[in-house]
Amino acid sequence: MSDVYNVRLEPVGVEFEVEEDETILDAAFRQGIALPHGCKEGQCSACKCVRLDGETEMLKYSTFALNDFEKDSGHILMCRTLAYSDVEIELLNYDEEVLSKSIPVKSFDGRIVDFQKLTHDIRGVEIEIDTPLKFWAGQYVDITVTPEEGEEITRSFSMANSPGEAQKLSFIIKKYPDGRFSNELDAGGIKKGATVKLTGPYGMCFRREDRQGPVILVGAGSGMSPVWSILHDQLASNEDRPILFFYGARTQDDLFKLEEIDELIKAHPSIEFIPVLSHADDDESWHGERGFVHECVDHRLKVMDLDGQGDVYACGPPPMIDALTPVLFMNDFEMERIFFDKFTPTSGSSAH
Repeated sequence: MSDVYNVRLEPVGVEFEVEEDETILDAAFRQGIALPHGCKEGQCSACKCVRLDGETEMLKYSTFALNDFEKDSGHILMCRTLAYSDVEIELLNYDEEVLSKSIPVKSFDGRIVDFQKLTHDIRGVEIEIDTPLKFWAGQYVDITVTPEEGEEITRSFSMANSPGEAQKLSFIIKKYPDGRFSNELDAGGIKKGATVKLTGPYGMCFRREDRQGPVILVGAGSGMSPVWSILHDQLASNEDRPILFFYGARTQDDLFKLEEIDELIKAHPSIEFIPVLSHADDDESWHGERGFVHECVDHRLKVMDLDGQGDVYACGPPPMIDALTPVLFMNDFEMERIFFDKFTPTSGSSAH
């Protein structure tokens, strides 16, 4: 039986136990303590903090996430750190609301019950799990499945359905040329009825409550998945806030859920849907916005002159997020009003 140690987090005064063979971040997840995190693999620096006291060891990590100078000055990555004594840590980034809404990370057995082609490279997948999963709108799970021929695959996908105690989960998945999960779905290696294991929930990009100003949703590709969940959760909250829903795509063929969006707008006039096409120069039938989605967001924010009032939830590929970030800062949005989720086609927890 492995040894168990105590971890104390400052300046919040939260304490929890960590077993000798698990990382500090995994121990926090297991006990329902939501700490800052991103990739969960030592690649992104989101969980970087300072070890004030105690004996620890770090598993392999990227020096882009933690350089040698930082390591020598006591900085650690919680997702790669094992404890060999009681440990005291100073958090560099924390969110009181996140800590107050923590949900313990658990594993669930399930099966794929539906699979749809929404566009040429976007897939819809529904998974039924044996026991309900509680999550907040915008969060994700790690999904593990073994194709009929091949090795086990684990990828992270955000739920598209409304949150709560859900036993049937919906996902919107983008097909990448080298994406094993999506390609196995298309090729039949992963079929309807396939058994899967889900672990979660994870993610900091979930809907915040009781805020002022408009709700600004920005999605592209499979970033529609968490945005769709946040949209429906916001409507269910009955908060009286306007909603701007931007979605970036290449052409009209890359747009989907348009009928459902029209129905939502009819029922909720507070929603404005703004699709933006980047490759529609020769499409005379398109009368909507053209260009990149971050450019359209910038234009609309300048016209509205919000002075940073509102909450932004942006989910999509890294280039979109990277282009949008300075736009939001230039329009006076503070970091505590901006929530991002970058979707990458690589393996690991950031691969939505």
